[in-house]
Amino acid sequence: MNKKAILIVLDSVGIGALADAAAYGDVGADTLGHIVASCHPQIPNMMNLGLGNIDAISFSSDVTAPQGCYGKLKEVSAGKDTTTGHWEIAGVQLARPFPTFPDGFPQDFIERFEQATGRGTLGNKPASGTAILDELGEEHIATGKLIVYTSADSVFQIAANEEVVPVAELYRYCEIAREMLTGDLEVGRVIARPFVGEKAGAFKRTGNRRDFSAVPPTTMLDLLEQNGKTVYGVGKIEDIFCLRGITKSNHAAGNAKCMEATFAAMQEDFDGLLFVNLVDFDMVYGHRRDVEGYAKALETFDAQIPQIKALMGEDDILILTADHGCDPCHTGTDHTREHVPVLVWGKKLRGGVNLGIRETYADLSATVLDFFGIENTLKGTSMLPEMK
Repeated sequence: MNKKAILIVLDSVGIGALADAAAYGDVGADTLGHIVASCHPQIPNMMNLGLGNIDAISFSSDVTAPQGCYGKLKEVSAGKDTTTGHWEIAGVQLARPFPTFPDGFPQDFIERFEQATGRGTLGNKPASGTAILDELGEEHIATGKLIVYTSADSVFQIAANEEVVPVAELYRYCEIAREMLTGDLEVGRVIARPFVGEKAGAFKRTGNRRDFSAVPPTTMLDLLEQNGKTVYGVGKIEDIFCLRGITKSNHAAGNAKCMEATFAAMQEDFDGLLFVNLVDFDMVYGHRRDVEGYAKALETFDAQIPQIKALMGEDDILILTADHGCDPCHTGTDHTREHVPVLVWGKKLRGGVNLGIRETYADLSATVLDFFGIENTLKGTSMLPEMK
């Protein structure tokens, strides 16, 4: 009988600083806690699943009998970026973080990149993705030079106006950069950042963003595919895993489109994993320090949970989690080193199970593999026996 594991990553919805947060400059970070304290979002469905009952969190709930199983996860891997978080969710722990470039990329690399693309560059520094467009967008339009920049994360980002550099051409430049960024320069992601507009203050990034990640080692996606299961990626999942282990994908952009794709996928007949990333929490609200917008996005997603549950089959399970934090109330605009929540629900699972504080995100991979009866040769411990 076909069954689905629906794994939805609420990108950046962290739930309190990890013990090693000081090493990342993130002491006191608490994405969800600070948003709850500031805006008091109405998220009754996640609360009913047990969100407010998780051990040692900064907010509480009056839900005494949660419907779901609940807990939080520690990140073992070094780093706090999207690739590292998703890879650990999929059973891979990284001992060494992807490199970052707080002073920009080496000049010799920039020169080789310019020669390979035939275009000059502007920027080459850490920057906010919207601020750098206002700073350099008009010069880019006038000269055709590519805007390249990074952040506190391990990324090489290339921004270009779609009227100046066609999207397909921008993707080709990203592929060139991806091939060149090896060894000590192997960043987690090269990101295409197309935008539109003619002048500072009017520039707007489009939904044609695309991520070009480093190639992952073996993950749960590969094991699922090898065992004949469907691995259905929604959003930037296919980018994060370089299509490794992905059997079907919908590269929807933004929370609304990703949820439309999720609802459509849930109505398809397949046996396997539906793996969804909801990027707007991070990209649109976390990095831009938009606390109210973040709270409203949480409310919007929460209101969709009844529809998710209604589309689930008798044997399906739903897992809600995150990949890192991005606390809009913390200093700076970058990701934050945090625990992430885990909420699990299924018609045949016990409700009200406290899963505690798990030692690794990889417990999610172990749980999914266990759900499908596949031997776990990766990291992590299955939570499924506790929930049956």
